[in-house]
Amino acid sequence: MDDFLYAVEREFDLPVDILWAAWTDPVALEAWYHPTDLSVVPGSVVSDPVEGGAWSVAIDVPAEGVVAYFWGRYTAVAPNARLDHTLAYSQSAEEFAARDADAPHHPVRIEVENRGFRSWVKFSQFGDLPEAEALRAQAGMESYFDSLAAYLTT
Repeated sequence: MDDFLYAVEREFDLPVDILWAAWTDPVALEAWYHPTDLSVVPGSVVSDPVEGGAWSVAIDVPAEGVVAYFWGRYTAVAPNARLDHTLAYSQSAEEFAARDADAPHHPVRIEVENRGFRSWVKFSQFGDLPEAEALRAQAGMESYFDSLAAYLTT
């Protein structure tokens, strides 16, 4: 795997299969996969959690007048344990529509673990980013995890 950039992790009071579903089910992802102050563009989420399967999401960023588009392919899937995927990013609707698997991307690893009556998840991003951008990405993912926590309590 490429150079480590950052990780975000949390524990939740629920079974690991519910946490896994939150990360893999497209309806669940559409409900929570965004920073707390933003929202997912309805209908933009795809998640086929098998090796080689596609995933995608578009996030509306009205304060900047853009939509942030993310997509990639699952590269390793171990249910209720690990999900690896590529992460490409653009603000171009045309690039998002094409979802080119060869677009510049970062590797991502999502690990989940059963911890008795709790479950744990860790999101790690790898690749090359300037330090300030990596710190901003980490802060953004912390906000995604806040959205995940709110979703899991509903």
